[in-house]
Amino acid sequence: MGQAKIYYDSDADLGVLSTKKIVFLGFGNQGSAQAQNLRDSGIPNDQILIANRVDSYAETAKSKGFHVEHDFATAAEVADVLFILIPDQVQPRVFNEQFSPKLKSNATIVVASGYNVFFNLLKFQPGQDVVMVAPRMIGSSVRSLHQKGRGFPCFVSVEQNGTGKGLDAALALSRAIGATKQGAIASSVREETMMDLMAEQALWPNIIMMFREAFNVLKDAGCSDEALCYEMWMSKEPAEIFERAADDGFVAQLKHHSTVSQYGQLSGSLKLEGGAMREHFKDILYNQILSGKFCEAFSQIEDDLDKEGDTNPLNELYKRSEEMELVKAEKRVRARLAGLL
Repeated sequence: MGQAKIYYDSDADLGVLSTKKIVFLGFGNQGSAQAQNLRDSGIPNDQILIANRVDSYAETAKSKGFHVEHDFATAAEVADVLFILIPDQVQPRVFNEQFSPKLKSNATIVVASGYNVFFNLLKFQPGQDVVMVAPRMIGSSVRSLHQKGRGFPCFVSVEQNGTGKGLDAALALSRAIGATKQGAIASSVREETMMDLMAEQALWPNIIMMFREAFNVLKDAGCSDEALCYEMWMSKEPAEIFERAADDGFVAQLKHHSTVSQYGQLSGSLKLEGGAMREHFKDILYNQILSGKFCEAFSQIEDDLDKEGDTNPLNELYKRSEEMELVKAEKRVRARLAGLL
């Protein structure tokens, strides 16, 4: 695939939304940010409805002046546009059982994550539009950047064009939440899901492993817990490096480092052939992600993720991670410096 098409404000017509009732399923970080941005863009408050169970998020929505509906069937019946902004693992159950049967046959359904659409876990009617409007930032940044008059990176796609006007709706909604000011990148749920899951299942696990083993080697060589924790991450230097990479370039940011650091990083990385790691990544992509193997395995434990204690698989993973010397050392350092952190 070559260069992606990028859509800007001039490509989107907010008039497409002039008569639409827009429902947000969920008022968490993304729901709150996108609903407020939409209202700031001129969509009347009476056209916006927050569908949320009775909890603190619903109270927050009310405090911000939004209309809130706790009965999901009622919210579904009035929705011309539905943003699904609840966690991926609960979307199939909530949408398929409580929204899908009541939605209009020509409704526009908006997802911010490609996972459930790509793996066919959501039930849509043939005449409905299914679009992705996926900000690539956390909700607080989606909100704050919009308030500053700036945009934010976002993926946009049409996955089902039931009305024939799916792209018009997707672009109008992207503009309404502030995404086309910087440019909304044409993508797909396949592309978004591949990149997202590859980062989560291949890239970051290897980064965690490398930090763990580097920590162990340096500790065995006599380095203290305090020095290691601060040198490797608690100083926030890695965060600053990634911020520089975003601003200046992935490799160009090295010019902000010392000459010793620049030479060490460039010469060291260029010596690493990478073939074995590439094959490892390809195995995860094709045999774990695209094959549906991970999705199937994750679906089998979804209900257990709401449980307490060790019966929750995620809690069990956290418990096992606490046996890492890196984690134990960090706890000792944080306890010792509790008054200073």
